[in-house]
Amino acid sequence: MKEKKRNKMLLQIVGILLALLWLSPFYLMVVNAFKTKNGIFTDVLGLPTEWTFDNFRQAFIDLDFASSLFNSVLISVVSVGIIIIFSSMAGYALARNTSKLSAGIFMIFVAAMLIPFQAVMIPLVSLFGQADMLNRSGLIFMYLGFGSSLSIFLYHGAMTGIPKTMDEAATIDGANRWQLFWKIIFPMFKPISVTVMILNLIWIWNDFLLPSLVLSSDQATIPLKMFFFFGQYTKQWHLALAGLTIAIIPVIIIYFFAQKHIIKGVSEGAVK
Repeated sequence: MKEKKRNKMLLQIVGILLALLWLSPFYLMVVNAFKTKNGIFTDVLGLPTEWTFDNFRQAFIDLDFASSLFNSVLISVVSVGIIIIFSSMAGYALARNTSKLSAGIFMIFVAAMLIPFQAVMIPLVSLFGQADMLNRSGLIFMYLGFGSSLSIFLYHGAMTGIPKTMDEAATIDGANRWQLFWKIIFPMFKPISVTVMILNLIWIWNDFLLPSLVLSSDQATIPLKMFFFFGQYTKQWHLALAGLTIAIIPVIIIYFFAQKHIIKGVSEGAVK
């Protein structure tokens, strides 16, 4: 018993140390965002001797946060919504259809997760450029393609845990395939849908490479604006860190309210 308690205490200590290590960059970012320029170079690790909010006001203006926030929200919300709709339908169809063709298509989606974006970056941008789709609509379409593989995999796994008797009962009650999916199956996807939403939202919200290749400056998202912002304020870290703090607040808020569904959704999608 004493050895088990000792091991448990050791694991707790290691967990606390790892948590502190993981939180240390956020501590440095937030604390130094409230310091003056001289305050950062004087003491990086300590708390500010003089707390100032002028950094956030100046960063908000120079970052053009209202415009970049609108672009990020529009692209992220529409992309995630489309990914959830199409991936849930595809996961349902592939799980319920047990033919070899369905299994082959599913394996293609799974294998697509192994293909890095850099391998298709140049031909993809060239193709969309020829189609005049280097804009927000084209970017959303790209996110649908890159986000569908993992999402379909999770929905397919969750679908295998739903018995076929529910389909049969709904069909006997007079529901067609469309009503069966949206009124019975899709509401049962709530935990996995939240997981898919969070995973894709964090990725899309923080993505820099794809928007930098597709979007113009007037359609720039927050990460793209932050790139230009850091380029302009590389020596004014108090403004740069304040801008970075503003940029990550929306995702932290969303993740905080939806975190309880993530582990549940992943376990349902990957284990069943």
